[in-house]
Amino acid sequence: MIDDDSAVAGGSEPAVPASPRTPYGERPVPRARRAKAQELIERLVAEGRVRITDPDDDEVAEWRRVVNYAKRHGLEPAGKRIEKVPCGGPGLELFLADGPHPNARSQRSKAGGDPVPAPSRLGNLHPIVTALKDDERRLVMPSALRRRSLLLLQGLAAEAVRRGYAVRKAGSSFYPREGGVDVAVDGFAYTVTVRQEFPESTDPERSVRLVVELAHGLTGRPGRWRDRKTRTLEEALGLILGEIEARAVEDARRRQEEQQAHVARELRWQAAMDGAKEQAVREQLARALCEEAARWQEAADLSAYCNALERRIGELIGVADESTLDSARLWLEWAREYVRSIDPLASLPGLPYTHEPTREELKPFLRGWSPDGPECLGGR
Repeated sequence: MIDDDSAVAGGSEPAVPASPRTPYGERPVPRARRAKAQELIERLVAEGRVRITDPDDDEVAEWRRVVNYAKRHGLEPAGKRIEKVPCGGPGLELFLADGPHPNARSQRSKAGGDPVPAPSRLGNLHPIVTALKDDERRLVMPSALRRRSLLLLQGLAAEAVRRGYAVRKAGSSFYPREGGVDVAVDGFAYTVTVRQEFPESTDPERSVRLVVELAHGLTGRPGRWRDRKTRTLEEALGLILGEIEARAVEDARRRQEEQQAHVARELRWQAAMDGAKEQAVREQLARALCEEAARWQEAADLSAYCNALERRIGELIGVADESTLDSARLWLEWAREYVRSIDPLASLPGLPYTHEPTREELKPFLRGWSPDGPECLGGR
């Protein structure tokens, strides 16, 4: 009988206890990524924005993994989310935006969580829905489907108005079988249309199907709704309006970013213009200086010639006839007067006059910017 617990049947070696696995967060790569994510959050809180300029593909991929790590592990500040946008070609700009992302699960459930009542009768219609009802050129389909389409649009319009949004005549043109309205949220208009999905079908089940579409769908966002076994279009009105609200959040963020980018571009352009004006004026002064120095050099050369002429006249006194000497003296007198007239140092010179630089004078110093404005193409 063997009492030693380390012995095993068959005489094999004693089993070696397995080493416990290192927790994921303590492994080298996750630990380094967590440190990088924490450093990124600290910089975003302190600086507002972090720009990664001219990264290669591996760097871009790593920064995306760092951002995803921060999101997955709850490192974002309360009430904030990390957003990333392209910057300067391959670069990235990271910043903290307010609120959760519209695609987040919490937002999705909220967007579709509030049911929107669908009316059962065509009464007290919104004026835009009334206009659609009276326009026989729109929603050309069987009367029962047309009635249902109008009820869907009325339910959506009534709830949109209740939430403080505007409902307007759709700005898009439709095919005769379609009809729709524009729902305006925070200055952004979203066109919702209803149409018969299979108007040519002879299948009774397919021919009565409707489809609701939200125009100009964004990549990865829902933009089309149909009847399902688990949900009718009437029950999807909350989802549709929620999608409109989510898009409005995205569009408002995009508009703010565009405005900020426009302001930043204006500032960079103005700084470039100020620098270009300073350099163009410097160029004017440099040209004036060179011209003045050239005149001074010419005056110095002519003055040296006058001195040499005066010495020569002195050497020829008593040798040359008097009329020749008198002519030479007259020439010397005129020459000295001319030298005084062109000598810039005959009187103390001041700062030369400069003019407002022209667009052509600015171009060489703008480094690709246009003198006509920040949104214009470079003038080089």
